[in-house]
Amino acid sequence: MADHSLTRKSPSVSTTGMRRILPVDMVERGRCPFDPPPGLRGEGAVRPLDLLNGARAWLVTGFEEARTVLSDARFSADKVRHRDATSPQPHKPAEMEAAVAEREDGLFVFMDPPEHTRLRRLLTGQFTVRRMRELESRVTEIAVEHIEAMRAAGTEADLVPAFALPLPSLVICELLGVDHADRAQFQARTAVGLNANSTPEEQAAARAELYAFMRRLVAGKRSNPADDLLSGLIHAAHPPLTDAQLVDVALVLLNAGHETTANMLGLGTFALLEHPDQLATLRADPGLIDNTVEELLRFLSIIQLGVSRVTTAPVTLGGVDIPAGATVVIATPEVNRDPRHWPDPDAFDLRRSRTPHLAFGHGVHQCLGQQLARIEMRAGLGELMSRLPNLRLAVPAEQVPVRDEMLIFGVRSLPVTWS
Repeated sequence: MADHSLTRKSPSVSTTGMRRILPVDMVERGRCPFDPPPGLRGEGAVRPLDLLNGARAWLVTGFEEARTVLSDARFSADKVRHRDATSPQPHKPAEMEAAVAEREDGLFVFMDPPEHTRLRRLLTGQFTVRRMRELESRVTEIAVEHIEAMRAAGTEADLVPAFALPLPSLVICELLGVDHADRAQFQARTAVGLNANSTPEEQAAARAELYAFMRRLVAGKRSNPADDLLSGLIHAAHPPLTDAQLVDVALVLLNAGHETTANMLGLGTFALLEHPDQLATLRADPGLIDNTVEELLRFLSIIQLGVSRVTTAPVTLGGVDIPAGATVVIATPEVNRDPRHWPDPDAFDLRRSRTPHLAFGHGVHQCLGQQLARIEMRAGLGELMSRLPNLRLAVPAEQVPVRDEMLIFGVRSLPVTWS
């Protein structure tokens, strides 16, 4: 969107604990839906952030400072052992000790080494080069099937339910080994649970049903293993993982691999359509698809303020002294536009030199499925642009509803036409 001229009103619905305590200008987008929320920009790469619950956190907007937070052991991801300022209730010492002693979950994204190391190593062993290569051809098949289904149904579609949501959902089914007969049921529950338009009651019911579905899936893989990630985790782990750990791991992969990729497909298409010069560049040179994916990941950075750490010791970061036990929040959209790291960072440029970004994080918690996400974006966007050469918005850009009330930014719907 070259002129950044869109103006929109967005609801301020609270959907997570963190979202409820963030100042509005830290989450809601301003004039242009592709730019970071205006409240993220301020003086310095690290600054105090007063939350609406009365607690103080520290906001990190600098690239190098964010890399430090994500790689330095003094910044903990373990929200069981270390209370986060975004927690609704403070943990009492006795409750904390009990929670740590009884911890048997598989939520590895909220663990530190060595607990995190074991689960991470097991998962890394399942994301093999062979499996990714096999999935790549399947991802392309899924993308083509959905594009052809849209074309068969007419000349207009809402790209979110017709393409962006089902593609990563079906890829997760392939990864976890969900039977073909169960995939429609899996997709339906996933769509409701992750849909910003669903009511809290609908989302809660869908999550409960999805948890029960995963428990049945785990039980089935124990008795009848196949060549899929979940079977591999069940039969390769020594000591074995519990059913609860396996379900947690599967749900983490679902949430991390589905909602983020679905929103990148929808918002990424929107961004390309609203930057016609860049879209023309891609159409003229399809070999730029890898650059396109990396630039979209940097430019859009859809995880707004969902990454936080707790300091386990006093730290000086970016010249700012931060005490022990403090919550540090990474503003990924602003980090990926740090002018000290990129020239003209607010420009969307498919020919930009490839420079590392933090869309997939950094350090021991760097996204396990980042290569798969790249495959999905490359196949999804590449097939869309080649098979629908006249693709464009079916409504004015300012009427595209964004979901900036969520911690993962995207579009609620994207009406398009190709006639």
